[in-house]
Amino acid sequence: MASIILIFVVPDHPLPAVFLRNKFIAPDVYSEQRMEIGMIDEKDIKILNILQENARTSNAEIARQLDMAPSGVLERIRKLEERGIITGYETRLNAEALGLGLTAFIFVRTDDQAGRGATARQIAKIPEAQEVYDVAGEDCYLVKVRVRDTHHLMQLMREHLGKMKSVRSTRTTIVLETLKDSGRMLIPEKN
Repeated sequence: MASIILIFVVPDHPLPAVFLRNKFIAPDVYSEQRMEIGMIDEKDIKILNILQENARTSNAEIARQLDMAPSGVLERIRKLEERGIITGYETRLNAEALGLGLTAFIFVRTDDQAGRGATARQIAKIPEAQEVYDVAGEDCYLVKVRVRDTHHLMQLMREHLGKMKSVRSTRTTIVLETLKDSGRMLIPEKN
């Protein structure tokens, strides 16, 4: 079961509040949990690396690789999920095989006040948008989209971004070739 994590800003508080597994976590408690999240051992790191390589690896196979009992692996995975280290499981699809052969990055400049994010929430609802980032610099947001072709990209720009009143300008970069596309993270080894 995947966890749904909602993060929202509490006025006059430096940390966001979190709503995790039907529980509200106040900013002060959340900061303590953030410290706890960093507390993983070597076996947890090995489990995470195996799951990043193939999320369908069975508990029995992970247990075999780590010389552990499958029940111990299951317990560790559940704890990693509860602590928000594992946030979900996804299937990676071949975009070209699905007719979505064009990847583009759109830099969006808006009239939003810093930290408001109303436009970001609108952008995140665009079905073709795979990733939306609030960025520092001249632009406000960076959006990764996958579309069929340049005509589809133009439609997306006109029908979605073009109709958002807060969007001042956009700059689009089209990907010619993808050299690496991975959701895998480097997990720091314990000393």
